[in-house]
Amino acid sequence: MTEYGRGPGSEPWHPEDPLYGDGGWEGQQGHTGQQPAYGGQPQHQYPQQPQQPQYGDWSNGGPQPYDQQQYPQPYDQQQYAGQGQYAGQGQQYVQPNQPVYNEGGWDGTGTHAHVPYAADPGDPYGQQAAAYGAEQPDFYGTPDAYPPPEPPARRRAEPEAEQPDWDPGPDQGEHAFFAGGGADDEDDDEPEGRGDRRGRGGKGAKKDKKSRNGCACLVVLLVFGGGLGGVTYFGYQFYQNRYGAAPDYAGAGNSQTVSVEIPKGAGGVEIGRRLKDAGVVKSVDAFVSAFTSSDGDKIQAGAYILKKEMSAESAVEMMLDPKSQANVVVTPGQRNISVYKLIDTKLGLTAGTTRGVAEKEFESLGLPDWANADGDIKDPLEGFLFPGTYPAAKGMKPASVLKEMVGAADEAYGKFDLDTKAAALKLENPLQVITVASLVQAEGKTHDDFRKMAEVIYNRLKPTNTETNRLLQFDSTFNYLKNESNIHISESEINSNQDPYNTYTQKGLPPGPIGNPGAEALAAALKPTSDGWVYFVATDGENKTEFAKTYAEFERLKDKFNESAGN
Repeated sequence: MTEYGRGPGSEPWHPEDPLYGDGGWEGQQGHTGQQPAYGGQPQHQYPQQPQQPQYGDWSNGGPQPYDQQQYPQPYDQQQYAGQGQYAGQGQQYVQPNQPVYNEGGWDGTGTHAHVPYAADPGDPYGQQAAAYGAEQPDFYGTPDAYPPPEPPARRRAEPEAEQPDWDPGPDQGEHAFFAGGGADDEDDDEPEGRGDRRGRGGKGAKKDKKSRNGCACLVVLLVFGGGLGGVTYFGYQFYQNRYGAAPDYAGAGNSQTVSVEIPKGAGGVEIGRRLKDAGVVKSVDAFVSAFTSSDGDKIQAGAYILKKEMSAESAVEMMLDPKSQANVVVTPGQRNISVYKLIDTKLGLTAGTTRGVAEKEFESLGLPDWANADGDIKDPLEGFLFPGTYPAAKGMKPASVLKEMVGAADEAYGKFDLDTKAAALKLENPLQVITVASLVQAEGKTHDDFRKMAEVIYNRLKPTNTETNRLLQFDSTFNYLKNESNIHISESEINSNQDPYNTYTQKGLPPGPIGNPGAEALAAALKPTSDGWVYFVATDGENKTEFAKTYAEFERLKDKFNESAGN
């Protein structure tokens, strides 16, 4: 920052400067009858400046002092009464009641003529007209000038505003980062006794500046260092995420085990997410990679007992092993009593626990409204534990396992309009449709038998049936009430039993389903054949079932069965 009244590179004002006299401008006269302005003191006026920062230079090419610089006025060519007009380089400065200055000197005054300074060859604007309309108001030498201009020789340096402790930066002539010895040298060139630029004198200020400069360097280095470290870290993370191997554990896991339930339709990502949440694998990506590179698509829905912190490959391998599956699998035609035993075993419960829950809580397990339409039903949930695989790991409640099975049955049965179907098949309600399906499932040996078996049932239920007189005569219903699976039943035993489920002695359908039918048996019950089948015999005693339309044909099939059985 330069001092007031002094430009960088300019010389001090000399008292014998030809532009000055003892008390003001040499040869200057006031207006007629006027006293010198400002309390009788001679008014010091600057001569017209041929060269200013935009129009030339004040002296030897240096910039004009702050309090002598002119700034563009808001209005072009504006004049004020009683003031002169600066019309640009080479034009006249005219003021009322003042002699006119010509190129040869002051006109009519006899005063010393002043020759304008030559323009600075380095200033491209030195000989050009003033900007903004080539005319600007000039307040020098008028009462409107404030503060009253004084010659440089009489000026006192005005105190500067106290600067902040931090380095002013490049705007003030030095850069905080590169300032060092050069700053001290610059301070040494100042006149002796002159105060520090910030109002603090001497060497203490220099030491403070060095300290601040050093701190600035340290801060910058820390910032650059931290930024470089951050870029390196995030760059590494980006590379690892994009190209590096996914995080994974090593080995077959630790001694801790956990149960993980996999829902139906879950793919590799969903399975991996569940395993990661349970602490089995370290990342979903690692599991998906192992899942897709092996037989992972063979992983079935259900619950799995796995170890914690397993490698993704080990987790896939273990899930493909049936031993790790903590599930209850309900097969088509399976009776509820055997399902209850499986649930007790999987959950580690005392035998009979799940059956007791089914008898007491069946109404809260989600059965459809049309279930339990007959008061003679032995098990309210029979026919509603839909075949499938269900999670059943230790710690789970039996009611939750049963509820999921019932929900699956309700969803499967809900896909059909069973009320309408029942009416079309001459059945009383949807429950009887499920009962027929359970009989089809129990008596049919192959899928091809199912529709024929359904026709046999409907033909025997007809009021016009004179072959069996509306008696189904199915061994499966008698075995159900006895909780057996015996194909060799004596006629005396059958004929002596009057249980509602004994279709040898009781006409029509049993009170309810005798097992849990699968989807194919249900489809067959809804769409039977129409070939006239009334009889059937498992001629090989196991897998082969043959059908007949008349009793005579039935007798031949019965003989065939006896031969195969060695009777």
